[in-house]
Amino acid sequence: MKKEYIRLLSTALVTLCIGISLPFLTGSSKLDNEHESAKSEVPYCVTSPEVPEKASFAGQHLDLRRYDLHERMDRELMSFTYMHSSTMLIIKRANRFFPIIEPILKAEGVPDDFKYLAVIESNLNPRAKSPAGAAGLWQFMTATGREHGLEVNNNIDERYHVEKETRAACAYLKEAYQKYGNWFSVAAAYNAGQARISSQLEKQMVGQATDLWLVEETARYMFRLLAAKAILNHPERYGFLLKRHQLYPPIPYTEVTVTTGIENLARFAQEHGITYAQLKDANPWLRDTFLQNKSGRTYVLKIPTQEGMHYQPKKTVPHNKKWVID
Repeated sequence: MKKEYIRLLSTALVTLCIGISLPFLTGSSKLDNEHESAKSEVPYCVTSPEVPEKASFAGQHLDLRRYDLHERMDRELMSFTYMHSSTMLIIKRANRFFPIIEPILKAEGVPDDFKYLAVIESNLNPRAKSPAGAAGLWQFMTATGREHGLEVNNNIDERYHVEKETRAACAYLKEAYQKYGNWFSVAAAYNAGQARISSQLEKQMVGQATDLWLVEETARYMFRLLAAKAILNHPERYGFLLKRHQLYPPIPYTEVTVTTGIENLARFAQEHGITYAQLKDANPWLRDTFLQNKSGRTYVLKIPTQEGMHYQPKKTVPHNKKWVID
């Protein structure tokens, strides 16, 4: 079944390319009767993904037949489709992080579609840091993180704590929704700031951010969300064919609660049967070789299990069955 699926897809692609008379597939060395063409070195056909007539985000709908909205969506679909390695990594990482993010969004009353905001912010890389200093899956700046309850200093940076930063993001998103009552505008405000979006909505006299004239990064932002949703819902439509065992599985952990400092994290890791590198990978919010904790706060450290640290392809479960072809 798997081989037949791939064969049919390849046949369809070749048929499409022949149908539009690309010379490197038909065997011709000419584009027309008068001009000769150099032989193509590209072994495949590059096509433009179809833009749907409409899209939805967080229960709100957008008519993509309008020329400007259509073309903005077109750009982002092409971008995700042809940034092959980045998009492939996103799909693989989603299998590990969506099971953590989704229950928190639900518990906090934030639409599930906002998991795609973490996708476009960080490519689902929990250790991502921007040149401007934004950090983590949700790319909080230091001040914004602190405003929403995250501890950020040289020793602890909870912008890298997946569960805590996700809850902080939910707090920000709900706060913005109270102001706008529109999830597209909330998404734009996450990128540009609430003050800017509020002032532009007033100046340009429109009801939601998709109708604003904005700087390019923010203008693209909402359509990157829609494109990420489209591709992660149906990756096969955009040429991404993964097998089940190629997804990144969630890593099972045991938890250790501490209320005092840890003088040497490498020794702590060794005492719990893992390496310092594995401890830091499981707890990227630890920013130094020790845990200071002068205030006696309670911290929970994740310790990956020995079994969980090794790939077991037969046990890998796709979080979304649409992500795989087997």
